[in-house]
Amino acid sequence: MEEHLFTGLKVIDAATVIAAPAAAMMLADFGAEVVKIERPGGGDMLRHLSNMPSTVPGAENYMWQMDGRNKKSIALDLKQEDGQRIIHDLAAACDVFITNMPYSNRESFKLTYEDLKPLNPAMIYMSLTAYGEKGEERYRKAFDQLAYWARSGLMDLMREPGTRPTQGLPGMGDHPTAVAIYAGIVTALLKRERTGEGSFVETSLLANGLWSVSALAQGVMAGGDMGTYRERNDEPGYTFRVYQASDGRWLQFNMVRNEELLNRLLAAMDAIDLLLDKDFSTPQLMYQNRVALGAKMQSIVATRTSEEWLKVFKEYDVPVNLIAIVEETATDPQILENQMAVPPEASDVHQPLVLKHPVKVSGVEPVPIKRAPHLGEHSRQILQDLKYEPKRIEALFEKGVVTEPEEENP
Repeated sequence: MEEHLFTGLKVIDAATVIAAPAAAMMLADFGAEVVKIERPGGGDMLRHLSNMPSTVPGAENYMWQMDGRNKKSIALDLKQEDGQRIIHDLAAACDVFITNMPYSNRESFKLTYEDLKPLNPAMIYMSLTAYGEKGEERYRKAFDQLAYWARSGLMDLMREPGTRPTQGLPGMGDHPTAVAIYAGIVTALLKRERTGEGSFVETSLLANGLWSVSALAQGVMAGGDMGTYRERNDEPGYTFRVYQASDGRWLQFNMVRNEELLNRLLAAMDAIDLLLDKDFSTPQLMYQNRVALGAKMQSIVATRTSEEWLKVFKEYDVPVNLIAIVEETATDPQILENQMAVPPEASDVHQPLVLKHPVKVSGVEPVPIKRAPHLGEHSRQILQDLKYEPKRIEALFEKGVVTEPEEENP
């Protein structure tokens, strides 16, 4: 069997939906053996996200295939004492235990760090919460739309002035949080390698949302004036707004941030005469009259297609970018050449491309993509790996403590 960086690392994915399971997927991609704990019947809600109205309809169960890949699944009823014994046995033998269960469930199932540490002192216990490990909101439940997007202040800030706050995209906060979870686990593994000690690792959706808005939040915490910031950004600078070309596509001039680039931009637009206008004759006046200047620039941009403008801007070496639409990602040569999305080798992954996580390390080859498991597909194998006797295994199935997939449910 081919060796990978995390070959031999045993991970328990006792988590649901996106952020924590996606972190477990990252470990699996580098060779870890990941056992996913799911409730019998419905399994992880992640299995069903691709069918929700807020996601792209008509494709294979792509969310589950993306974030559930390279794992094993056991369908385990934790409400039964025998189910709790099984997960305790799994925890006792694992290297990493990942969970985002609400604390009320952890306490009920005896799955807190304090419960599991005596069973496995060298274990890395990764806890994801919505709002943090302490305080009144420790027990609050939330998805990334609430804790990452709304509570951090991002939802309020990422909108046009005068419009209502807008909802985020599915998984928009979860997937960045998964990278933070992965980073915490790998840091704790390095600590264990050096000291032999296990760790309690924590992060939250709110902490990651706050980190995303940190360029502004740190300003507030340093005593900055958000009132002035909001007032200035009610009307963004003439290079900090977007411009629509004649084909309806939008261009971003955000990288034009000095006099030389501005001169090249205006030359490319054949609009250098704007600098002769008394209202725009100095940088101060250009900013003061940025609305009027932006309107004049927009009228010029509207005369050509985005493709024509990009060709001109390239000739003048001006860093103007086309605002992409997500439909273009599947054929974007930059994405494909850098293997941000790859065709799966496995014939039973029925989609042409699968997105990869953003962590790449030279000399650390990922595992080839295997399809995400059916619910309970590995239940029997996992119990056998725990050295349970055959009679005990059959009794657990008869009691419904563990289940296997039905043949008609692929």
